[in-house]
Formats: sequence, C-alpha cells, structure tokens
Amino acid sequence: MENIKKCDWCLGKPLYEKYHDEEWGIPIFDDQKQFEFLVLESAQAGLSWYTILQRREGYRKAFLNFDYKKVAKFSSEKIEELMQFEGIIRNRKKIESAINNAQRFIEIQKEFGSFSNYIWRFVEGKPIVNLFKTLKDVPATTPISDALAKDMKKRGFKFLGSTTLYAHMQATGLVNDHLVDCHRHQQCKIK
Repeated sequence: MENIKKCDWCLGKPLYEKYHDEEWGIPIFDDQKQFEFLVLESAQAGLSWYTILQRREGYRKAFLNFDYKKVAKFSSEKIEELMQFEGIIRNRKKIESAINNAQRFIEIQKEFGSFSNYIWRFVEGKPIVNLFKTLKDVPATTPISDALAKDMKKRGFKFLGSTTLYAHMQATGLVNDHLVDCHRHQQCKIK
C-alpha cells in the first residue's frame, strides 16, 4: 500500500488519507449525503477541512445524522443548545445557515424532484474529469461553481460561495480533481 500514489493534500494524516481513499470524489446522488456535505462545507468557511473532519461525528450528532427535514425545523432553543455543544464549530451564523439551507434544500427538492437532480444538472449529469498533474493546477473556483453559487444565493442559501461550492463539487464527485497519477483518479470515474 505504501507505493500507491495519492493526492498530496491528504498525505501524512490518517484521517485525511482515509477520507481521500474512501470518499472524496465519489459521485454522490443521495440527497441526505449531499446535505451532509453542504453542512460540513459551509461550516468549514474560514477553517481547514481537517478541522471539520475531526468534528464530523459531532456534526452527525448535532444535526441528527443530517436529516434535513428535522434540521429545517430547528427552533431558536435548539440553536442555543447547539451553541453549547462542543462537538461542532459554535458559530451562530453557521448554525443558523445550516437550518436555513435545510429549508432551501427542501424547496429545491420540491421544484426538481431531488437536490441531486438540481445540482447534477450543472455538470450535465456526469462528473467533469479533470487531468491535473499538481495541486497548484487545481482551481479554487470555476465558471460552473460561480454559476451554482449565484443560483443558490438567489434561492436563499447562505455560507455557500463559489469556493465552498467548488469544494463541495470535488467532495461529492461532480468534478474529479484527483491528480492524474493518484490511484483514485480512475476509480472515481463513472462508467
């Protein structure tokens, strides 16, 4: 296993390597999983992804395993409870945005049949497979993430700008940004 090439960003931290090897870049069509990543990505704003991964179980507990229907109904009392919960980033605006985004998420489901239908239409239903050789080749945003961010903002989503949504697209496999010599590059392609 030691000779297997991986994307440089995950090297040296077992939690990062596990996430890279088992999740990052796999196309996700499940709405609950999409919501999970939206919550985690929006919580990451201004922080490292590693910080969020370390608190992922806390987020699962706090946000009821990312049940967006339940999260959409969180009360002001629940917000105060979450502000005391040490397993997550205790930022009121980020907590409130997760609740708001759950409500917007449900609106999108009603309009498009699923959130997955909505988000995957931005890449015409299949992952964009990039052929990057180094980390410096990987962009922070693209015209597609810009368009997605603009549309989601118009729909009332919060804490989900173009950079955050490009990270979401990478995490959920809308784009395959594994470096070309990474063993996961081929594995994350949809046949």
